[in-house]
Amino acid sequence: MTPALFRIAPEDSTATALRDMAAGEEALGVTLAGPVAKGHKVAVKPIAAGEPVLKFGFPIGLATRAIAPGEHVHTHNVATALGGSGDYAFAPAAQDQARAEGPAFLGYRRASGRVGTRNEIWVIPTVGCVARTAQKIAERAAALHAGKIDGIHAFPHPFGCSQLGDDLQGTRAILAALASHPNAGGVLIVGLGCENNQIKGMLEGIDHPNLRTLGAQMADDEVEEGVALVAELVAAAAAERTPAPLSELVLGVKCGGSDGFSGLTANPLVGRMADAVTGAGGTAILTEIPEIFGAEQLLMARARDEAVFEAIVALVNDFKAYFTRHGEPVSENPSPGNIAGGITTLEEKSLGAVQKAGHAIVTDVIPYGGRVRHHGLTLLEAPGNDAVSSTALAAAGATAILFTTGRGTPLGFPVPTIKIASNSDLAARKPGWIDFDAGQVLELGMDAAAGALLEAIAAIASGGETAAERNGEREIAIWKRGVTL
Repeated sequence: MTPALFRIAPEDSTATALRDMAAGEEALGVTLAGPVAKGHKVAVKPIAAGEPVLKFGFPIGLATRAIAPGEHVHTHNVATALGGSGDYAFAPAAQDQARAEGPAFLGYRRASGRVGTRNEIWVIPTVGCVARTAQKIAERAAALHAGKIDGIHAFPHPFGCSQLGDDLQGTRAILAALASHPNAGGVLIVGLGCENNQIKGMLEGIDHPNLRTLGAQMADDEVEEGVALVAELVAAAAAERTPAPLSELVLGVKCGGSDGFSGLTANPLVGRMADAVTGAGGTAILTEIPEIFGAEQLLMARARDEAVFEAIVALVNDFKAYFTRHGEPVSENPSPGNIAGGITTLEEKSLGAVQKAGHAIVTDVIPYGGRVRHHGLTLLEAPGNDAVSSTALAAAGATAILFTTGRGTPLGFPVPTIKIASNSDLAARKPGWIDFDAGQVLELGMDAAAGALLEAIAAIASGGETAAERNGEREIAIWKRGVTL
């Protein structure tokens, strides 16, 4: 029988309610002082005012008053302890990640040696002015070529003009990286003609053998010409799926709309997937840098070498400085939905979030718009925003994204986005959104759930549809950081 309270580490001063609990109920040797909602925390030992509150074996904040055993532990009696930029020392932990084998999948092997999980035509506008034009081309072409390719999709966005410097370069880098993705069997770049993000500049960053371009201002009928160019791309993109080992998979890992179960079920489960793929010689990508604040030292301890460690330090401190330059505290998180789900502080959210990286060794750190260069775990610069960070994961080379959620979201992104519910209630209530129920971890155990999820990932990588794909949910979002003219 599933217990009512679950304590993660023996030293924790809190435990998480696995169901709604009433005042007077007893569990783990404490009596509840009042009702506690599922996913929220209960003190299981006395906590003095000013003392660290422990979960995951680490501090998640400081008690703002004395908390007695059995009391609800949340925003009313706990506050963050996070400050600004930190000082860190290189203290590597033992790095002996076990080699692993996993299920093969059927993918598309490209001339570059990379393996895609889809064979699609992507229509990418350089600028928001032709975003709808790109959609019209994709819609018309998809109707004409149904069944000849896995899909034809446009990725509209509002940027590419009236941007300067690094902001423009960020837009260009993301779009060029997407246009180089192995899931795209062919790419059409649609420009306007007068925008800052000129096609010529984008082409310098694109590496794709099946590429066409269209300048709308120079075309007599830009939609008709675009449809004709897509026909050429479809003809050249013909390919068959062939067996590929798990080491050829690139997993992006992401959490959105977390709750009190995310750090107990879904995120550790995804960590098992990251370990399986990197242990087989493959690649995992972790991002959402503001959502590792308070847990960054766990990743720093797994840096492959001192150079990678220094890159992690720079990434974390630069991101904290990005907040403070704008007059915002680094702890301006969790979201209202996170808090309602039982997450109290950013430290708690971060300690749960970094579990998506498993125990993999951090082999590289890349900037926003960067692309994976090494096997192992890559840390990618991007914010926590679901759409921005997931787009960055796809652009970096993720051929599938594992997206954990305790609250639910319909969003999907350019590559197969596998939604993993942290609790079984969400999975049952939103079957049109959710691909896998991680709540079964509490019933079946982590090993059984991990085996089932790995098989599901292999099936989706081999062509099985995700819920987001069935729903036509494919979006991109670009990180806007600079001046708009």
